[in-house]
Amino acid sequence: MNAQLQKTVDPVTLEIIRNLLIAILDEGELNLERTAFSRIIYEVKDYCFGLLDKHGRIIAQSRGGIPTFMADLGEPVCDGLQIYGEDGFDPGDVLLMNYAEVCGQHLNNMVLYMPIHWEGKLIGFAATRAHWTDVGGGVVGSSANNTTEIFQEGIQLRSVKVYKRGKPDEEIMRILRHNIRFPELSFGDMAAQIGACKLTSARLLEMIRKYGLDTIESSVRQIWDQSEAYARQQISLIPDGRYEAESFLDDDGVDLERTLPVKVAVIVKGDEFTVDFTGTAPQSRGPMNSGRSGGYAAARVAFKSALVPNLPPNDGTFRALKVVLPEGTLISAVNNAPLSRWNITSKTVIDTIYLALSQVIPERVNAGHHAAQGTYSFFGLDRTSGRRFVTQDSALGGWGARHGADGFSPLKTTTHGDTRNVPLEVEELCYPLLPLCYEWRPDTAGAGEFRGGLGLRKVYRVLQDCNMNFAFERNKCPPWGLFGGKSAKTGGVLVRRPGKAEPEWHVKATNLRLEAGTTVEVLSAGGGGRGHPAKRAVERVVEDVRQGYVTVEGAKRDYGVIVDAVTLAVDAKATGALRQRMLHAEEEKFASNPAVPAVTRTVPPSSLSDLRIRTGC
Repeated sequence: MNAQLQKTVDPVTLEIIRNLLIAILDEGELNLERTAFSRIIYEVKDYCFGLLDKHGRIIAQSRGGIPTFMADLGEPVCDGLQIYGEDGFDPGDVLLMNYAEVCGQHLNNMVLYMPIHWEGKLIGFAATRAHWTDVGGGVVGSSANNTTEIFQEGIQLRSVKVYKRGKPDEEIMRILRHNIRFPELSFGDMAAQIGACKLTSARLLEMIRKYGLDTIESSVRQIWDQSEAYARQQISLIPDGRYEAESFLDDDGVDLERTLPVKVAVIVKGDEFTVDFTGTAPQSRGPMNSGRSGGYAAARVAFKSALVPNLPPNDGTFRALKVVLPEGTLISAVNNAPLSRWNITSKTVIDTIYLALSQVIPERVNAGHHAAQGTYSFFGLDRTSGRRFVTQDSALGGWGARHGADGFSPLKTTTHGDTRNVPLEVEELCYPLLPLCYEWRPDTAGAGEFRGGLGLRKVYRVLQDCNMNFAFERNKCPPWGLFGGKSAKTGGVLVRRPGKAEPEWHVKATNLRLEAGTTVEVLSAGGGGRGHPAKRAVERVVEDVRQGYVTVEGAKRDYGVIVDAVTLAVDAKATGALRQRMLHAEEEKFASNPAVPAVTRTVPPSSLSDLRIRTGC
């Protein structure tokens, strides 16, 4: 859009255009969801959809989809502009982009974008990023835990024109078709992405015919300016200061004994908000890395969710956000570093930004959430159909306790947006799997005056020999509590093989062989608690026991509430005495060690501006 235009659009027309831009994207998103071939798109909603101006700046996005997909969607388009220039795009061109150095995500996340022209001139782009089931590489589904360079993870495309002036490039299509394992799915998804972009482009041109290009461009400029002004106003409510936090990831999937520190400093000065990642681990040998745009996306998601959660995102939303991100870190990897599990790292990065902000705006952030991604897939040859199959899903778990409220459950992670799980009925119908159980995991929520959300237990019986990939996280650094709240229980995968008495416990696995008859339990983590558990209302603890969220043993151990296992009657005298002992022990702990992190205190200290928070993981 032309930033030099000074036309002011009247408020009524501006609101109509603001909402129309989102509405036409919602329509395009629905079209994508209904026509996609892969279940990870039409069931899970693993995609995003947006409009960008001719410089690659975000105009608007649909209301569904993945936040980290959208937060850096402009980067791939800007790279295409550098390659082709504004005059290098023709009507009907379709470009594919997953080049790791620019996109910063695993190669499955395929960006497809199309130029939009008006009266022969480029005015913007319709763009979507969607998770393709497979893009080649060393494992089925293209997501392994043991890769050490990007070339092991699949085919890379850097703003390749797969359609030129509306006609497919058959040579490129042949290259694609013979380098991915499920071409019928990926080509169907590509067609769905194209259809969505075409529909939204047509709707935008209808808007231009009705209101005029000048009015649309001026409206976008005003929307950006309003978003910036609102974001700056929210920042200015935060006291100036430097707020630090750190955590770590378990390992990189290859060097299993080496943890990966995540360090964050949030600097607030007036109406400027800076996230500084200096000190975060160097890029890893294994695939837990993301590229620079992945680090920027994590900062944007944390910034928006904490400060302007109800503001539709666009370029103006993030003008007041600055990101300091040294090259070659875990979230700014270079030199063909592997990125297969990039999506795991971003969750803990966002949680750690929240942890820093808990010092100054505790009412706006949660305790640590399950943050494990918990991506898992079964794959093999289905003997019934004679065809390859692959399942793709991620585990739902507990979110951290909120200010004055329990954590949500079950949900996917902070970066997942509106995504869903694959229904059990679909898994049973379409794959050689028999779902046996889907239930809460009691006592997994971090205890607190306000407890975290719960993890889940999902059990399958494998009906045919197959393999499994999965990756869980945060076992060594569990989802933390705030202000005296406790950490949550962690997750992983329990495998029970026929004829073997002892089950196997796994957190990450690649190509794990499963024989027919094996039982697999996918166990997700809970969320951290908030406030000391002994301050939770007794009746709320009893209700949690009644609902199966907390066991009788957990009520006593974690909350100091003694409940009869049959009648659920409370021994009030014994409960009062036990809770007093728990609180006294907490006070003694802090008295003997005043340097204990503030996040573990029941009440925040009165002065937090220069306090360094550590999770104590």
